[in-house]
Amino acid sequence: MATESPLSTFGAGKVILLGEHSVVYGHSALAGPLSYGVRARGVPAKKCQLALPATLSRAQRALLTGAFARAAKLVGEPAVKVTLDPELPLSVGLGSSAALSVACARLLLRAAGQEPSPKEAARLAWEMEQEFHGTPSGVDHTTSAHEKLLLYRRAPGAASVGRGRSVDSPRPLKVVVALAGERSPTKVTVAGLRARQARWPERYQRLFAQIGRLAMEGAKAVEAGDLEALGDAMNVNQGLLAALGLSSPPLEEMVYRLRGLGALGAKLTGAGGDGGAVVGLFVDPEPAVTQLTRLGVRCFSSQLAGPRAS
Repeated sequence: MATESPLSTFGAGKVILLGEHSVVYGHSALAGPLSYGVRARGVPAKKCQLALPATLSRAQRALLTGAFARAAKLVGEPAVKVTLDPELPLSVGLGSSAALSVACARLLLRAAGQEPSPKEAARLAWEMEQEFHGTPSGVDHTTSAHEKLLLYRRAPGAASVGRGRSVDSPRPLKVVVALAGERSPTKVTVAGLRARQARWPERYQRLFAQIGRLAMEGAKAVEAGDLEALGDAMNVNQGLLAALGLSSPPLEEMVYRLRGLGALGAKLTGAGGDGGAVVGLFVDPEPAVTQLTRLGVRCFSSQLAGPRAS
C-alpha cells in the first residue's frame, strides 16, 4: 500500500479464509488483509484526543475513548487530535475494530516521533483490541498490522498474542466479499458456541481441530498456487461451520450464490450467525461483483496475496 504522510495512517480490514472460531481455541487460521479498512487523520492539538461522530451511542463513545486512551498513554499521549474515516462496512466480521486500532496505533506512534513498524503497530493495537473484545484471538489486528496473508495461531494464555507466518502465493489470490442478512451480535454467537462446546467438548474439539488442519492445508495450497485445493478447503470449512451452528439461511444462500457465479470456494467469514459477510475465491472476481451489484448486494473485491498487475 502507498506510503502515507505523517498524520494520515491506514489500518486494513481482514478476511478469514479458513479457521474462524477454532482459532480462539488454539488452532490455526488463514487470514488476509483487505484493500479496504479505516483511515486515521491527525492534526496538532493542545492534548491527545479522539474526535468521534455524534451519531455514536454513549456506550460506543465510552468504549472508543477508553481504548484510544489506553493506547495513547503507552506512547506518552502526543498532542494530536485524531479523526477516523471508515472505508469498509463496520461490525460485519471484516475486522473493523482491528483496522481502527491499527490506524490509531500507527498515527499515535508517528505523532510521538516513533517508527510505526508492523511489530510496534501490532503491539499498540493489541491494547485497543483487548479493550474492545476482552480476550481476542489476535488474528485480526496481527493481519492488519502486517498487511500480509498469514497462517496465524494463538499463543497459550488468554492475554497472549499469537504468531503469524507469512504465506506467499505464486498466483493472484482474489476474493469477493458479499454481505447477507442482519448480523447477530458477536457476543451472542460466541456465547452460544461456547455453551455447546462445554456441553459436548470432545465432539466440538474434533471439529475445531479439523478446521485448524484445513487452515494449514489451505496455506500449503496457496504456496503451491493450487487455488482449486484452497477453494475446496473453504467449502469443507463452510460445512464444518454449519455443523458448529454458526451459519444461517441468508449466509448459506449467499455461499451458494457465489459458487454459482464461479467461486472456487465460498464460506462465511467472521462470527457468522443470522447474517454477516461471505467470502468467495475467484480467478476473476469482477463479473461476479457486477452481477451482485445489479441485484442490490453490497459487495466488493480484493486481492489478498500474489503478484499484482502492473
